[in-house]
Amino acid sequence: MPGTEETVQNTEKQAPISDIAFTPAVKRQQESRGSRRGYARMENEQGWSNRIDGNVKAFVESRTSFYMATANGEGQPYIQHRGGPEGFLQVLDPRTLAFADYAGNRQYISTGNLTENDKVFLFLMDYQNRQRIKIWGTAKVIEDDRDLLDRLMPDGYRARPERAFVIRVEAWDANCPQHIPVMYPEAQVVEAIGVLQERIKGLEAELAAIRGDVPEG
Repeated sequence: MPGTEETVQNTEKQAPISDIAFTPAVKRQQESRGSRRGYARMENEQGWSNRIDGNVKAFVESRTSFYMATANGEGQPYIQHRGGPEGFLQVLDPRTLAFADYAGNRQYISTGNLTENDKVFLFLMDYQNRQRIKIWGTAKVIEDDRDLLDRLMPDGYRARPERAFVIRVEAWDANCPQHIPVMYPEAQVVEAIGVLQERIKGLEAELAAIRGDVPEG
């Protein structure tokens, strides 16, 4: 009957986006430990998303570092820290992230892993506000695309870009702030200390004037 196959396909329930992490083995653990019902409810309601836009885009592009996980063909995992000025990790469109790969120690572990296994995972932290976002996807390494590198290279940053990493977003999730330590960027701490030091100098001068202290010399 014409259209029967299409009708069957359309009536099939689409797998939740979170299945990228909640594999059958994971769901069995959730079931045995009492959390499966809550996550099943999440899957049936809003669930996870595979689009980076709005506040999530702003969060991603304001990071100055993140952690990237890859694995080789045998499944051996590897985590690498990536850092740069705000905006070095860019959202090219709601399903695509990218960043320039700067010259470094020349181990090429992530690059090599991606030739065997294109799956990638990003872990983005905001220690100041105790927020974190996890991103699952696939990645490819782009060589010899000067226009793309020019787009990804932060203005005035003293680093030499060698290639680009382009990531296709498959899912993202935001975790609760539990157990995240509060830490502030160095520049912000230095600025705050400077303000306090100037305030202390002013108070010391006021106190000296009240006491009638005469500077030595």
